[in-house]
Amino acid sequence: MYQLKVNDSYNFEVERNADDLLLNKTVVEADIRHINAGIYHIIEGNQSYNLDVVSFNRADKTAEIKVNANTYTIAAKDQFDVLLDKLGLSSLNNTRISEIKAPMPGMVLKVFAIEGQDVKKGDNLFVLEAMKMENIIKAPADVVIKKIKIKAGEKVEKGQILIEF
Repeated sequence: MYQLKVNDSYNFEVERNADDLLLNKTVVEADIRHINAGIYHIIEGNQSYNLDVVSFNRADKTAEIKVNANTYTIAAKDQFDVLLDKLGLSSLNNTRISEIKAPMPGMVLKVFAIEGQDVKKGDNLFVLEAMKMENIIKAPADVVIKKIKIKAGEKVEKGQILIEF
């Protein structure tokens, strides 16, 4: 069972029961054909639809699809997400990251980030040389840099706060 939210406005419940597809507990009689990677053709009733999966994020359970000429954003929740919501535990998945600490002693070779910059998860923040190896430290989440406490050429100790978000 999945709960789908389309364009942050419309809610649907989708379930697979044996060979049937249920939409809001009603069986959907549709002929669905996979054409190519991310491209489908659907015939339901007397209507024909061309569906193209524009983007798909398995981790976030989100997708953007284009049906004929219309684009839709879909967010899905499985039965476990729904249970966490009911128990009030869903906010525990959203970890707050407030700083980056030095993972090991070393020397800062280069700093890519600047204070006040919006960075995306995976963006390069700085290069830390440790044990004759260069380590590129990346942003752990989408954050805004509040304070940079390091400069190129500076030595750091393990656990030292280097950047605050």
